[in-house]
Amino acid sequence: MTGSENGTHVGRRTLLAGIAGSMGVAALPTVTAQALPANAAAAKQYPPNWPGLEPYGLADTRKDLWPREDNSFLLPLELRPRDKELGRVWMRDTYVNCFVVDGRPLYVATGTTRVPGLQGAAPWNDGLFVWTAPSLHGPWRLADTTGIRPGAERGKVWSPEFVGENRPGRTVVAPWQEYWFDDEFGKRGEVWAPELHHYRGKWYLVACMGDHSQKVGSFLLVSEGGVAGPYRLVEGNLDKPFGDPLTDGPEFIEPGAYHHIDGSLYTEGADAWLVLHNHVYAKFRQDMEDIVPTTNLPAFQQTPYTLEPYLEGAYVFKHGGKYYLVHAAWDRTSANDDGSTRHAYDRPRTGRTQYQYDAVVAVADRFEGPYSERWTAGVGAGHNNFFKDSEGGLWATFFRNPAAGYWADPSRTHDAAVAGVVRLEWTGPKGNRLYVRRQA
Repeated sequence: MTGSENGTHVGRRTLLAGIAGSMGVAALPTVTAQALPANAAAAKQYPPNWPGLEPYGLADTRKDLWPREDNSFLLPLELRPRDKELGRVWMRDTYVNCFVVDGRPLYVATGTTRVPGLQGAAPWNDGLFVWTAPSLHGPWRLADTTGIRPGAERGKVWSPEFVGENRPGRTVVAPWQEYWFDDEFGKRGEVWAPELHHYRGKWYLVACMGDHSQKVGSFLLVSEGGVAGPYRLVEGNLDKPFGDPLTDGPEFIEPGAYHHIDGSLYTEGADAWLVLHNHVYAKFRQDMEDIVPTTNLPAFQQTPYTLEPYLEGAYVFKHGGKYYLVHAAWDRTSANDDGSTRHAYDRPRTGRTQYQYDAVVAVADRFEGPYSERWTAGVGAGHNNFFKDSEGGLWATFFRNPAAGYWADPSRTHDAAVAGVVRLEWTGPKGNRLYVRRQA
């Protein structure tokens, strides 16, 4: 995740000079308060905040908060040979961002993908792919990795398969990231939830070795070239993921192997932080080779639900001078006493059914908090990232979780696991909320 007010984004004057070309109607600039004179900003009409649902923890299911045809679209990513049968890229944990490289906007996209023959991205997948484009609407092309690995699959920038590229003093794949085998699952070891960042002139990929790996947790790669790599592992991950081992995790994970997952990157000025699943963070050393050592990782000051459920995909985004902490949370349905349906971010329990994988957001004046009560920012848009386009327009990604609930229905699974983006709206310097762009 990149601090939206501190990244290098193309300005309006530059775009008018012809650098960005045509963005398409859906990517026209969104004027923000910072771009207006003070008196104009004060007079600008912002969309309203919706009152919080009571009790705190109920999920807002209104269609206004769904990605729809009028506020979202699927990225036309270049297909790999494996994608031809489905007709699009199967993707979870969709990540998109916009950076300025050599004076021009460069859009990047990545996410969790699967191998042919598997229904999902476990118990193994074959690495991380990257797409780039000059505009949010494309054309989206696979990163050109042919000069790095001639004859290999184009666009694949990192994989456990690349272990043979290790050299003394340069590790691409650590031993704990390599594939392994057992009698229960066979081949094991998947990588998920990647984010790609351009920071201080270098490209960084933060990702996570998933539940079927020898060690589960987040790691950081740094490119020794451009966006396509070649990437190597930073020093702090040569022996393990970031942070200390945790006591929880699936039963099939060896004790001591489970660490904080879904690592994310936040940068502001000359400083960078690792945001870890789902409530702690750590500052990076200035050389970005490891996090600053600490006995216990600091935790965000949050306003938890009465019974805090399992939250995923923590992400921090700055806009309007405020910090937005984004989580993914399952909206679970149950029955009220009067027989009506209750939607809430509850813990699993008999009688509760997963419905939608939502994006819930809280806001604070400082990175560490304290953060406000959360609100539903996007229905079915969980495990995403927020970003600004080259004109300052606000967007979120989504992927439609096929694991359970609404998008797991057989009538909808063909439309799940997608690379989608949806417009966001800001309720202004007084409201300080971000929502999926609601219907007028």
